[in-house]
Amino acid sequence: MNPSNDCVIETRALSKRYGRKLALDHLDLAIPRGRIHAIVGANGAGKSTLFRILMGFLPPTSGEARILGRDSQSLTPQDRARIGFVNEEHTLPNWMRVSQVTTMQKHQYARWNQQAFDSVIGHYHVLPEQKVGQLSRGERAGFNLALALAQRPELLVLDEPTLGLDVVAKRAFLESLLYSNAADDCTVVYCSHQMEEIERVADNLIILERGQLKHMSAPEDFTARVSHWVADVPFKGPELHSVPGLLEAQRLDGLHHYLVLDQDAGFERFLREVGARNVQSMPVSLDRAVNAFLAKNHAAPAVA
Repeated sequence: MNPSNDCVIETRALSKRYGRKLALDHLDLAIPRGRIHAIVGANGAGKSTLFRILMGFLPPTSGEARILGRDSQSLTPQDRARIGFVNEEHTLPNWMRVSQVTTMQKHQYARWNQQAFDSVIGHYHVLPEQKVGQLSRGERAGFNLALALAQRPELLVLDEPTLGLDVVAKRAFLESLLYSNAADDCTVVYCSHQMEEIERVADNLIILERGQLKHMSAPEDFTARVSHWVADVPFKGPELHSVPGLLEAQRLDGLHHYLVLDQDAGFERFLREVGARNVQSMPVSLDRAVNAFLAKNHAAPAVA
């Protein structure tokens, strides 16, 4: 693979096998430098496996993975200093005080930015003398984000960082991420199941399913591909296999609802040709569009 300076993450035919299960299936992925990139997928899509390989925690079965232009299996301490990582566990030493952890991080990262740390931690009521074990889950998440951004990373990887947080803590986390000046200087790769978060923060939407790349574009571009049609169709309506681009079909209060992919005004003609009356097109949220797309593509897991 010839690494590109324009990409922070590149994989070529990347595969990972656990016994007969194929978690990553010859994945080709190129994430450009800059902006916030959201990776979404159903459970088992391969997101966690991808991150573990990229961070050098897990070897691939075959193929290649590069992060910031370096082979993920040969990362040096200097390479890792260029990467910030916040996961759902927010793993920190419980017995240490906040001030002790902060001092330890300062000594570890030569590019430490105290202003970035202060701007993020200011969103949380975290005191220097508190022990990490005394912090709430939301406070730990904020402390972790502050530490990661203060190291001035070129790439910040966030793996389900708001999982288990209440609404107030989620809002604080997202605001401290979006409005931190430090975040403007790095590329963010954000993994989450929460579509409202993705819709708010992401510039680029990446959809994985069964270890393969299924879609990559701006979130609004993906939503524009999915349309919702409501019609009064006599009897049971057309056979579902004949409905073009069908993602989801429901019958509610006597009306037929169709969620379809990549269909234009010709879909209305299709419905009228099968006898539909009062045909209407309705807007679709990113959450519904992504979930319908994933459900349609969620085939049986790949095995040997």
